[in-house]
Amino acid sequence: MHRQETSSILCNSLELRKSHGIKFYLESASVSSMNENQTPAPPPSHFIRKIIEADLESGKHQQVVTRFPPEPNGFLHIGHAKSIFLNFGMPRDYGGHCFMRFDDTNPVKEDATYSQAILEDVRWLGFDWGNRLTHASDYFEKLYEFACVLIRRGKAYVDSLSAEKIREYRGTLTEPGSNSPFRDRTIEENLDLFQRMRDGEFEDGSHVLRAKIDMAAPNIHMRDPTLYRIRKVSHHRTGNAWCIYPMYDFTHCLSDALEGVTHSLCTLEFEDNRPLYDWVLQEAEAPCLPKQYEFSRLNLQYTVLSKRKLIQLVEENHVEGWDDPRMPSLIGIRRRGFPPESIRLFCERIGISKSENNIDFSVLEDCAREVLNQDAPRAFAVLKPLKVVITNFPEDQVEMLDAPVHPQNPEAGRRSLPLTREILIEEDDFLEDPPRKFFRLAPGKEVRLRYGYVIRCDEVVRDDSGKISELRCTYDPQTAKGAQPEGRKVKGIIHWVSATQSISTEVRLYDRLFREASPGSKHEDGDFLRDLNPDSIQILKNCRLEAGMKNVEKGSRYQFERLGYFCADLKNSSNELPVFNRIVTLRDTWAKLTKSDQLKK
Repeated sequence: MHRQETSSILCNSLELRKSHGIKFYLESASVSSMNENQTPAPPPSHFIRKIIEADLESGKHQQVVTRFPPEPNGFLHIGHAKSIFLNFGMPRDYGGHCFMRFDDTNPVKEDATYSQAILEDVRWLGFDWGNRLTHASDYFEKLYEFACVLIRRGKAYVDSLSAEKIREYRGTLTEPGSNSPFRDRTIEENLDLFQRMRDGEFEDGSHVLRAKIDMAAPNIHMRDPTLYRIRKVSHHRTGNAWCIYPMYDFTHCLSDALEGVTHSLCTLEFEDNRPLYDWVLQEAEAPCLPKQYEFSRLNLQYTVLSKRKLIQLVEENHVEGWDDPRMPSLIGIRRRGFPPESIRLFCERIGISKSENNIDFSVLEDCAREVLNQDAPRAFAVLKPLKVVITNFPEDQVEMLDAPVHPQNPEAGRRSLPLTREILIEEDDFLEDPPRKFFRLAPGKEVRLRYGYVIRCDEVVRDDSGKISELRCTYDPQTAKGAQPEGRKVKGIIHWVSATQSISTEVRLYDRLFREASPGSKHEDGDFLRDLNPDSIQILKNCRLEAGMKNVEKGSRYQFERLGYFCADLKNSSNELPVFNRIVTLRDTWAKLTKSDQLKK
């Protein structure tokens, strides 16, 4: 096969590929985008999709081949999700395939633990790479051979300048660089030195292999970039087989070529690297010439996505770790309870373009609400319990009240709520001196228990410190199943649980990790830590759940009625004490609170 052709397999016509893509999109799209009486929405169009369709239409490629190439030196975050959905989604839409490839060329920082976590994240988002799990280290021998091709063609040389001198000779953005005194070594000398580098004769930093391009190039990436460096460090996959390791810009494009990638999709910060990508492929005589296309990276407000800043948050114990539910890492988002479908909906909603974007965190939260509202079963939870004694309810009686598991989904079934003489309500649902439009419980006022009876507060009981310890109420037996009391209208409805037949739980109310949309931007020193939100977590103990919530499965999600969406913590929850993380509130309250704070100032 000619090297300028992509290694691809014949597949169906473009019309069938498009049909396949639309089918996949419809199967994967959030159900909120349509109902059974609506026409399904087409896949969201963007410039990369148009490029792919044009390439298939013209016959330039017979199928789409992409790759997702993370470095196994850290955990993925929400920004990577955008790339995952694009790189795996495009070939799946058009009948191609995506390589799950680890760019494992820096053994100093890499670890198999990160590799495993990355695979779990990609699987969680709904993708399977089949037998196409690869590593840059799989190609180390071939990459070495490509480097030798460059040397033989006079396109690469071994440089013995120190790293500091290489930086000095490189020049600046406004001034050209200078040639290394070792740039004119003979081909034979370069081949000999490169082989001896591989054999381990030299110490770290004593030599590097550089491309011979142009030290006066306007694009600083083209000023004889380093292709190989010496690292006498054991690799987590190849052990001590190698002591020289290729650089990313050399490895990435050639790995693409070896895998027959047709569309190498990456974020805009690699736009200036594209000429080097093309140069290496051409000059190293790669088996094919993939093309690189760049799209804008995801910038999410009220958080940070810089690896350096995320590491700082973890290492300085501002968060529990990479899986802290406040972190934008996918492992943290998963533990928080965000459904993978909500991440997909979020990525679809923000779209693919070349324009820089700055997405408000509320967009991600709204996507979670849309998905959870349709799927999450309902339950009662009382986070700050206040005891209520229904004085005219028999002491030993337990009445089972009927309630839906999901009000909009009858097929989800029913649940039973035990009503007893003593119940618990939220502290916030009672005020002794309520404002005019307070429709919850107050002395002498009535309120309906959700799915139950109307009760009236007759007496407020205090403990020795003067704090309210319980309310003494009476219920109206004639108000079952939503019946209104005769001659009066009750507007308020509150949730509740039995005091004697309920389950203890711990609830963690998570909020945004930062209180500023762009952390650090308002400070001269750029210190993003000064904008940490002190109220990003509130731990509530002695909360109570309705009786049917025994033995909840870790990771299961619920709507706690009137409170928000919650998830049984993957790490700390147990049958003895379930621990729930708040995923999101029922509606966006952040903007309202922020405006209120500004008015106070």
